Amino acid sequence: MPKEIKRQNKREALIEAGIAEISRCGVSDFSLRRVAQRAGVSCAAPARHFGDKHGFIAAVVDFVNAQWAEEQQRILESCGSSTREKLVAFSIGYIRFLVEKPHFRSILTLKDDKLDNTFHISRGKTSSATLDLISQYCKENNLDDKIRIRKQIVIRSFIFGAAIMFINGEMPYTDEVIEIIRQNIDREFDLP
Repeated sequence: MPKEIKRQNKREALIEAGIAEISRCGVSDFSLRRVAQRAGVSCAAPARHFGDKHGFIAAVVDFVNAQWAEEQQRILESCGSSTREKLVAFSIGYIRFLVEKPHFRSILTLKDDKLDNTFHISRGKTSSATLDLISQYCKENNLDDKIRIRKQIVIRSFIFGAAIMFINGEMPYTDEVIEIIRQNIDREFDLP
């Protein structure tokens, strides 16, 4: 096996172990030593690949962002060309992503004051496409900033509220319920 492939596999193993570690312990009790142990590599491997704890967590966030970017591309290829259709499809896709990838969810919802702003900006990229589409929709329809902000709040509330309700078992995670949510998100764009 070429060295580059070995290195990539070790890097991915470390990232996957890091996601599990963050899911289990959060950032405050995060341990690069436990990550290395879980990945089956030396204790020095995380530092060699990522530098320090912050570099490692930033790499984990970038990895999750890349997974969501791939999913966004699939969504774009499968939905219509109107901004409204894209918004509804992205919203449902984001709900599915949060529910079906619980190991990523811990990264997407991670909050720790000890981490620098760069980390929070990087993590925020997961929501930027939806926010950009809402802004674009409002511009196309001559809707003011007050309406744009309201729509951002409503759509993001649908996304995160539905995901939490599915995760907590408050709603069955079925195609029928997803369709009801899709209809309600779509209906939001009929309202001023």
